[in-house]
Amino acid sequence: MGQARQTVERLQLGLTLQRLRMAANKSQQEAAEVIGRSAGRLSQVENGKGALGSTELIRLLDFYDVEGDERSTVLALGRASRRRQPRLGYVDTLPDSFPRFMDLLSAARRISWYECGVIPGLVQSKGYVKAIIGAGAYISSETEVSERISFRLALQQVLHSGLAERIDIVFTEDSLLHVLGDRSVMREQVLHLLQLLEQHPALSIRIVPLDAMNSPGNGGGMVALEFDTSDPITFSTVIYGPSVYYDQPSHTEPMRQLFEQVQNLAWNGRDTRSALINFLQGAPD
Repeated sequence: MGQARQTVERLQLGLTLQRLRMAANKSQQEAAEVIGRSAGRLSQVENGKGALGSTELIRLLDFYDVEGDERSTVLALGRASRRRQPRLGYVDTLPDSFPRFMDLLSAARRISWYECGVIPGLVQSKGYVKAIIGAGAYISSETEVSERISFRLALQQVLHSGLAERIDIVFTEDSLLHVLGDRSVMREQVLHLLQLLEQHPALSIRIVPLDAMNSPGNGGGMVALEFDTSDPITFSTVIYGPSVYYDQPSHTEPMRQLFEQVQNLAWNGRDTRSALINFLQGAPD
């Protein structure tokens, strides 16, 4: 059987199944035997280039001891991965979308992340994370606040893993002027950015200055992910609610070009570092 076209749904399903298999301490060969498939075929599925029937998924979930809501979510992902009708984008409305987003970031060879007016989540400091989430009146409970903070901080694992060959972070200068928490939080955030640059050679951080003209990225944010074995995926970041993921070249290529445009408007790495240091020198303790 040939490989199916990779879609966001299939990649999310594959990465989820891989994570569950590894958590259960099972090999690909062991799992493949349970569903009567070859290890190569299961590898295709885990790389987002194949789908499994509902019976096969149920057998795998039994083998991995997956129950409850997580089991229901995987089965729903399986149904989505088998759909053949074309669509503009994929909206992940299934429960517990954070781990699947983390799976995508962890699997990416290159991450390009742009935000307008806010520091991108991948490089937010602990204090900044708490301030930005705590400011959200739409968050209903302390439990949800705690979960969101834990997830944002868990994103840092992508940096520390060293698996991504390149991580390009771009944000607008006004992100430093919009005070979240208090000025000490902003100072901590800028220190965090400088420390990350020292610790991670694959990381690039650049700032789009206030006087940049004709920026195509005003008023929005986006993330572009490139993989070794899968097609690129892009999505626009949102304040609240699910993001729309795109995997069709007619969408991913324009968004990649948009990122390059805003990156070209940004200060280079040296000037960005100088701007961050100048911010610290002018910021109150």
